[in-house]
Amino acid sequence: MTPDVAFLSTALRRVLATVLLWIALPMSAPAQTPPAPDPAPAAVLVADQVFLDGKTRLVAQGNVEALHGDVRIKARSISYDRTEDRLVIEGPITITKGEDVVVLANQAEMDRGFENALLTGARMVLSQQLQLAALQLNRVNGRFNQMYKAAVTACRVCENGRPPLWQIRARKVIHDQDERQLYFENAQLRVMDVPIFYLPRLRLPDPTLDRATGFLIPELRGTSQLGTGIKIPYFIRIGDHRDLTLTPYLSPNTRTLEFRYRQAFRRGRIQFSGAFTDDTLTTRDYRGYLFGEGLFDLERDFQLSFGIELVSDKSYLLDYGYSDKERLENDISVTRVRRDEFFRGAVRHFHTLRVGEDASTMPSIIGDLSYERRYFPRALGGEVRLSTDLHSHLRYSRVAVDGPDADTVVDGRDVTRLNAQATWLGNWTIGPGLRAGIQAGVAFDQFYTGDDLALPHQATQVTPMAAVTLRWPWHRQTATGATHVIEPMLMLAWTGGNHPAVANDESTRVEFDEGNLLSLSRFPAADRRERGLLAAYGLNWTRFGAKGLHTGLTLGQIVRERPDNNFSLTSGLRGTTSDLLVAGYVKSADGLSLVGRALFDANLELAKGEARGSWQTPRLALGASYVWLGPDPFEDRPNTVSEWSLDGLYRMSRHWSGSANVRYDVVSSTTAEAGLGLQYRNECVEVELSVSRRFTSSVILTPSTDFGFTIGLKGFSAKTSDRSYTRRCKN
Repeated sequence: MTPDVAFLSTALRRVLATVLLWIALPMSAPAQTPPAPDPAPAAVLVADQVFLDGKTRLVAQGNVEALHGDVRIKARSISYDRTEDRLVIEGPITITKGEDVVVLANQAEMDRGFENALLTGARMVLSQQLQLAALQLNRVNGRFNQMYKAAVTACRVCENGRPPLWQIRARKVIHDQDERQLYFENAQLRVMDVPIFYLPRLRLPDPTLDRATGFLIPELRGTSQLGTGIKIPYFIRIGDHRDLTLTPYLSPNTRTLEFRYRQAFRRGRIQFSGAFTDDTLTTRDYRGYLFGEGLFDLERDFQLSFGIELVSDKSYLLDYGYSDKERLENDISVTRVRRDEFFRGAVRHFHTLRVGEDASTMPSIIGDLSYERRYFPRALGGEVRLSTDLHSHLRYSRVAVDGPDADTVVDGRDVTRLNAQATWLGNWTIGPGLRAGIQAGVAFDQFYTGDDLALPHQATQVTPMAAVTLRWPWHRQTATGATHVIEPMLMLAWTGGNHPAVANDESTRVEFDEGNLLSLSRFPAADRRERGLLAAYGLNWTRFGAKGLHTGLTLGQIVRERPDNNFSLTSGLRGTTSDLLVAGYVKSADGLSLVGRALFDANLELAKGEARGSWQTPRLALGASYVWLGPDPFEDRPNTVSEWSLDGLYRMSRHWSGSANVRYDVVSSTTAEAGLGLQYRNECVEVELSVSRRFTSSVILTPSTDFGFTIGLKGFSAKTSDRSYTRRCKN
């Protein structure tokens, strides 16, 4: 017989066997009475050979496959007895249920609906990561799988006689398919087949469950201040949309309870995290913190958001490593963003954690109300923008003069300002691809100042403004497939009026970069505006390589009619000619990324600079950043800042990875922070060891060393595992 004829013969036998099964399985019924509907759908059987053994027993042999719903059974032979409504299956047997459950067995007996069964020499695999082996498996009511003398592990088991890295042995294991839980009786955790500890009862989620009440991976953590302690998180599933995680943290010097609460609503979500502590680090009876945030979608495209940040004392967050925040912010805001409309109303409260900074003399309560609308009038052409901004910031102090501190800010000064602006913008393409833009407008500014004897209580300013912008992009493609775009830029701008006698509380930090090179004002807030005639010119160059290498460079400078002393010394904008702005980036397809920005003075010496680089490959991730800032009393920086930050991750082998980070102060030649980490990971266990050191000190902080150690048994998590960490069996 030729291969084609043999194939057709086998296929014909399978088709005939399927038809025969559909004829043989249903019970006979009187001709005058229609058959009663079967509450459970009948099984479908496909085999090489099917025959009747007597009048009630059907036998299928050779490449047998039975299907019932999402259950598929493959076996050497299956026999069905109609009188007993029972299936007897000879192995090797493979049973799959959907994509999450695979059962292997030597022999099985079950009813026709696969609801109840008895399997011997069974092994069940859940979500392709957790294995359960037992001498006997009983399936009850289509829901429970009862395994006797069972062993459970997520480790790969090789046929070399060696035990898995870890396993849980139990006299009985019950798998509840509906609740997706595993219940152990007389459970024993073994590492390399050595008993570690015993539990009479144990419940764990199966890997198909996303959220289940129970213990999470514990963490061993130690610091030079708190000593060596342990964190044991416990997750509480309150419902489908709420959960609470409680984490006791115990060490020789602290008794801390950490918590995290999350809740999802139909149109929003909230999350609160915090801790409550009784320790020996301070004389306080109790310490703690609370952070919270929320976001809700309201009617008519509005969004409500809020944030809460509270702490008992200035050093608590750093003592326990919860956050490195230097100022706490509490806020609530309502926002709406549409294509041609923007609205935002917000109230914020700030509290400083910095040593030597008085919370009563800094703006603590801040309110903002902003609205902007765009129109496109057909008669006028172009675009019209109308905007209003109401801002107010208050200090707790009521002192109307500058106090004895080092700054020059009036201790109790409160400011409220109202800004309204109307602007028209138009753009055209003229000549050989020259892009021309015109904008003209007028702004109205009203200021109210309180608790400051040096400034008037009220000031008003009307500011006309106009600007013309020209861009001329040139495009060229080389023989190698690279595309070059060069774009010269020029802007001529004029802003009328004079600087009113108002406080500068909002525009003390000015950044000159490629984003505001062609702006009418580079001040970050409307309490300051650039005045007079100025010209801004620059050049953009961009290269798009055929092999994924992209580079860009921006050069720019500003020339103004007269100097503006409202800019800080290191802003690069104080004189009639600004510093030269140089910004660029490099990005490659193999994971290299470099971005930098710098300002150079008239002598081409560095005045301000920052750079960040990263390189990512499948085995290596490196990152480095550098910042250089000169001394500037306007920005409360008496000394030069020069600092390196380095971080990296390297996968040394299939299972081992190492990480490191360091922050180095070049000016003082000291290390501010440093850390090392080591991780071992395979398909069933994850071990992490970390050590970090904070070298900085202050009145309330001392240098400290932290170390952490965690061991996690994998296989009970719903997260998809990375197959690249799976161990291989040796022949």
